Amino acid sequence: MPTVLITGANRGIGLELARAYAADGWSVIGACRNPGAATDLAAIKGVELCPLDVTDAASIAAMAERYKGRPVDVLLNNAGIIGGRGMLAEIDYAAWADTMETNLFGPTRIAEAMKDNVLSSERKQMAFISSMMGSLAECTGGSYIYRSSKAALNMAVKCLSLEFAGKGLTAVMFHPGHVRTDMGGAAAPVLPVESATGIKSVIDGLSPSDNGRFFNYDGTELPW
Repeated sequence: MPTVLITGANRGIGLELARAYAADGWSVIGACRNPGAATDLAAIKGVELCPLDVTDAASIAAMAERYKGRPVDVLLNNAGIIGGRGMLAEIDYAAWADTMETNLFGPTRIAEAMKDNVLSSERKQMAFISSMMGSLAECTGGSYIYRSSKAALNMAVKCLSLEFAGKGLTAVMFHPGHVRTDMGGAAAPVLPVESATGIKSVIDGLSPSDNGRFFNYDGTELPW
């Protein structure tokens, strides 16, 4: 039975990813900041809850120790925050630093901490929820904080994909769509289940030749 570890699994896209993988017979590790309050996640049959604060290096190290020696076929770094929108004069630099901690440093630390688990598995895959707003080619301005955090994540994942390609790793990034979540808003056109289903379908079909690529949730490749 393959194993997937999903961060930010207690709500939104992460919760739907946990449901999709569990329904497909995978062993699911659902990581979130407060497992005791993650009632929807806990209700999914067979899901193993793991406490994780992606902004806390000690919490990440504790997770790595907890699963030391356990193969993880897919590491799915989903947790993230919007951080703030606006133009140059509206930037909150403290919020920018916090957003980088969550959207860039956290996923990168988790990838480092769990890389041996992934490389010891059959699939050897890492997927990172990024955003089209991190694309330089598609940038329309504004939202400095969120855009820069996702552009930086894309670069970190690209570096990771090159560093460990020789060991069989396939690392990819996803734009999940404009999803109807707390972050995306109630009017967003894409339902969480649609996004999660699409992302899982793309991951299911990944091959080593996809290493380092940036996908839309429907499988379309996106420009950098």
